[in-house]
Amino acid sequence: MTEYPVWLGIDPGLAIIGWAILKQLPTGEASLIDYGTIETSKKAPTPQRLVEIETDLVEILQEFQPRGIAMEMPFFNREIKAAGGVLQAVGVISLVCYRELKIEPILLHQSSWKAHIDYGRATKSEVAEVVRHLFDLESLPIDDSVDAIGIGYAALCGLRNQIK
Repeated sequence: MTEYPVWLGIDPGLAIIGWAILKQLPTGEASLIDYGTIETSKKAPTPQRLVEIETDLVEILQEFQPRGIAMEMPFFNREIKAAGGVLQAVGVISLVCYRELKIEPILLHQSSWKAHIDYGRATKSEVAEVVRHLFDLESLPIDDSVDAIGIGYAALCGLRNQIK
């Protein structure tokens, strides 16, 4: 019996991380298995928040055992104050994925994974509408898990940006 790949899509952040688990079906199509968010308190010190991310991500990795992981590469303009925290979270996510499963996450540009499912400048609600149709869902929360679904789907379909 052939085992079809399970993918984890991640929309990184320090306050909220979106995650989604997708599985490739024998037909080549994707099935959405589960999705959600990891949230940390903005009042907590950054190291405590990073530990919370680590703990929750380890649980997700142990439960679903993905064979592929894709994460959006954050893009910042000079006015973003949260960049340092987000980049620290990206580091913790990469460390946990490698430590737990020996998987180096594939990094995808926001515009490329969005273009793969709709168009590069799609809003979160537009991404949610495409995802809702792709997976025949009645409703979908408009939060960071929507982006994680899109990221995981694009990677499962073969999108790669070759970011190192």
